[in-house]
Amino acid sequence: MSVLKHACYNTAMLTDIINASLDELLNETNKVRNETFGNDIDFCAIVNIKSGRCTMDCRFCAQSQHHYAASETYPLISTAELASETERLWSQNIRRVGWVSSGRSPTAEELDAIIDSAASLLSSKDEHQLCCASLGQLESSALSRLKESGFCRYHHNLETSEQFYPSICTTQSWRDRRKTVERVKELGWPVCSGGLFGLGETWEDRHQLALTLKKLEVDSVPLNFLNPIAGTPLADRALLSPDEALRIIALFRLTLPKATLRICGGRPAVFAGREQDELLFRAGANALMTGNYLTTSGISPEKDREMLERCGFLG
Repeated sequence: MSVLKHACYNTAMLTDIINASLDELLNETNKVRNETFGNDIDFCAIVNIKSGRCTMDCRFCAQSQHHYAASETYPLISTAELASETERLWSQNIRRVGWVSSGRSPTAEELDAIIDSAASLLSSKDEHQLCCASLGQLESSALSRLKESGFCRYHHNLETSEQFYPSICTTQSWRDRRKTVERVKELGWPVCSGGLFGLGETWEDRHQLALTLKKLEVDSVPLNFLNPIAGTPLADRALLSPDEALRIIALFRLTLPKATLRICGGRPAVFAGREQDELLFRAGANALMTGNYLTTSGISPEKDREMLERCGFLG
């Protein structure tokens, strides 16, 4: 298993990750995680600040106006609601709260409102009360304003490999998504960027995404697993098996040994059992999104903290 140590640059190593004994693979990835992060598990949560009516046609998304999913729709929430929801999550000892908006990007008026809300809320907060922004494709000037208003990082997923991306979205390009990530890095701002798995992508697609994120030197990598939603084009896709999902986490941990790996959407569906909880961390994860997701239910912070305590981790 020494061939897996810390990197996954060629086909032979990818084959090893796919075919190795799961227990042996997880022993290796657990060592890599522990070297950098120890037993500390970082929590984050999100606030869906604007939901639905998205003009993008992402085949997995319940918020797309191209599909027929029954998801909640509302405009940008008020400053008071933003502050209330964010403070509520902070009060549950969740250090990092993400503000997530549907759509390719906010309007000029929405961006101004978001920046004003952030500047007001974050001006007196400390390092234990952080906000991230996830507002789609933005130019450098808008990203710079968001950074100056107090957001600690920007989130923008690449979702999958450049080759596979047109199979899941035709209304925006993968290269435009990458350019947004590059603009964030050029500003010297931490960036959170990852993907969604179980879309029909190959192992090579997963590998290419991991290598791209490594090249971009992203700080945090959210790993999402498809939870098929009625009314979307991928509604009939089968869930990934826990074994395959764990190997995906292992692939990213060995490719990005120093990056935060955050398990996000699809966790309750794919890892639906207490016996699988500890395996997430053995596979290399060192962070979790807790609470609900954008359009699906998650796991409460209380239950997640009980799980961490049971598994011997700190959150």
